[in-house]
Amino acid sequence: MLIRLADWDRIRSGEVTLQFRRWKRPTVRVGGTLRTSQGVLEIDAVDVVARVSRAEAVAAGFPTVKALKSTVDGREGALYRISLRFVGEDPRIELRSSSEVDGLVLAEPAVALLRLIAAHPGVRAADLAEMAGREKLPFKADVRTLKAKGLTESLRVGYRLSPRGEAYLRTLDD
Repeated sequence: MLIRLADWDRIRSGEVTLQFRRWKRPTVRVGGTLRTSQGVLEIDAVDVVARVSRAEAVAAGFPTVKALKSTVDGREGALYRISLRFVGEDPRIELRSSSEVDGLVLAEPAVALLRLIAAHPGVRAADLAEMAGREKLPFKADVRTLKAKGLTESLRVGYRLSPRGEAYLRTLDD
């Protein structure tokens, strides 16, 4: 679930507590968390709605219902109201800036992926996947696994190794 960058400070402060999306099926679930580069959100409710009140539009960061609807109208699926709250910073940020890799063991395919990203920082996922002879979506899922371990960072385009990822590769080269 993408959240407008302009909403993040207001989500952190608790001023924005709702988001609205049109989905064929929800991509978040009640009780789940959404880990993003801006922080971690807890999902408190996910409901299909037929109408949006002005108060709900304001709670979603919009001045009017019309402004909110302009972001969801014309898209397929039911209209969902998602109640959320900020619960903390992204734990991957601290992890990736660490050079602590004791006990971390990766399978050879993951090591190969790290080496590929190290050799081609800032290259689009589709291009990296092609270089690796892989489909893009499974490739990106594997990169997310490395990111969760604090080994890579997403760039505006592509990826790069984090300091922890660089430290891990150095242990292999020793």
